[in-house]
Amino acid sequence: MSDSLWPRLAELPLVVEGYELGTLSAEMAGGQVRTTIQVRIHGAGHDGLGEDVGVMPEDDDPLAKVPAALPLAGEWTLESFCDHLGTVEQWPEPPRWDLARLWRNWAFESAALDLALRQAGAPLHEVIEREPRPVRFVNSLGLGDPPTFDPIARRLEHHPGLRFKVDAVPAWSAELVEQVAATGAVEIVDFKGRYGLEIEDDGALIAMYERVIEAFPDALLEDGHELPGAIALLEPERDRISYDAPIHSKEDIAALPLAPRALNIKPCRVGDLRTLLDLYEEVEARGLITYGGGMGELDVGRGQIQLLASLFHPDGPNDTAPSGYNEDSPAPDLPPSPLDPRPAATGFRRTG
Repeated sequence: MSDSLWPRLAELPLVVEGYELGTLSAEMAGGQVRTTIQVRIHGAGHDGLGEDVGVMPEDDDPLAKVPAALPLAGEWTLESFCDHLGTVEQWPEPPRWDLARLWRNWAFESAALDLALRQAGAPLHEVIEREPRPVRFVNSLGLGDPPTFDPIARRLEHHPGLRFKVDAVPAWSAELVEQVAATGAVEIVDFKGRYGLEIEDDGALIAMYERVIEAFPDALLEDGHELPGAIALLEPERDRISYDAPIHSKEDIAALPLAPRALNIKPCRVGDLRTLLDLYEEVEARGLITYGGGMGELDVGRGQIQLLASLFHPDGPNDTAPSGYNEDSPAPDLPPSPLDPRPAATGFRRTG
């Protein structure tokens, strides 16, 4: 796939005259405020947009963590611009997490792709000759602390056909597991076992695995812990093993502790266009179930991952629900799954 796709994008002419940054904010579930950085690159009478998801709640001034003047201006191809961007220090001081470098690089590369396509007067799907299709999506959520059924109940009240990716924790009681399972709406159970989070009680964690694996026999099991007890319980479920957090490139697939049946591909965590296309090629060759994932995008970044899902894995359980589903009580008029791809007439963005 990438042998034919990347060259079509690589040679797109790109004129960059400058860029601007701004912040976007919205209230999420639990009253938390989510902030991201919007990247706007402009040139030749057009602009291109991207979104940096790397703003943390403790960041009082997110824009202070971007250099005042990155040397991006010039006449490029998309490939030469991306190569140049890889040599530019995009942080005034090293970020707390190395992953933040990928998130920011993706924001600038996606903005550059959007700009190059708009300057060319073409949308992404025409250039790569792939037809956008309606995107099936799930709503990803935790059930609170302490966990309750309420977050699911509030969503199903107005969106009875909604499907879910749920974060399982040892605090889930047997009654709560039974209540959630009875909805028949869970497509992915995320164990969050690949983020290096502290395990307070191994026994309680393994007991949770036992309850969840039995209660959700058809759900994908994402990011299981590497504890021997967890591995022993997951091994017989090889036809529904999925990974998310460890996946940054196609090389990561071979290093997984269990062979996956599915992968959650997050473009901002991959970090660049070429690696992303290589990864799409690899998962297609392996015949894996593929679904896209978001990281709290609020605007154009959400539309971009929805558009990529429409082109590469529209039928997967995509964690790309419209941002409104992340609010504490999602509005009744939110669009249902599957989501109309609605690509813009030019560029790398979705309309509406």
